[in-house]
Amino acid sequence: MYVIAGLGNPGMKYSGTRHNAGFEALDLIAKKNGITIRKNEFRALTGTGVMEGEKVLLMKPQTFMNLSGEAIGPLCAYYGVDPSTNLIVLSDDIALPAGKIRIRAKGSAGGHNGLKDIIANCHTDAFKRIRIGMGVFQNGDDMVSFVLGKPPKTDRALIEDAFDRAEQAVHVIITDGVEAAMNKFN
Repeated sequence: MYVIAGLGNPGMKYSGTRHNAGFEALDLIAKKNGITIRKNEFRALTGTGVMEGEKVLLMKPQTFMNLSGEAIGPLCAYYGVDPSTNLIVLSDDIALPAGKIRIRAKGSAGGHNGLKDIIANCHTDAFKRIRIGMGVFQNGDDMVSFVLGKPPKTDRALIEDAFDRAEQAVHVIITDGVEAAMNKFN
């Protein structure tokens, strides 16, 4: 089984913000694959289904971004999912131009507190991640306002295209592995 976690902040006031890119990408994955995300478990909303012949559990941690690992770590442990092989995390990236995606098999948090908390709670940085570019943060701007703000309308179409490519990348990761997805989408 794969756990596919989209990162974001719960609540309508955060809907459409840069930091909720993982939630939005996961919603698209759920829609395209006929999966309903509504079960409440492990401080997350979850839904199960099948993608490419593999059972998947989609999850949206409800812990707020900076504590995402507090939901993901226990859920993976409960279901016996090894994060280093079967966890895929979707998150925003404010170091990438709007609409770009970057796939990695492992790595540091890169300043992203949600990823940092997952690394701490899963005791590994070796989990697959798909980072979605939300526009590059400019030094001198207020970081919190930037990530909790909505991207400009000119970037929105690019970002929605990135959600679609992220959904396609998940399929490639499941069928052909993370290296194939990196070669195709990075």
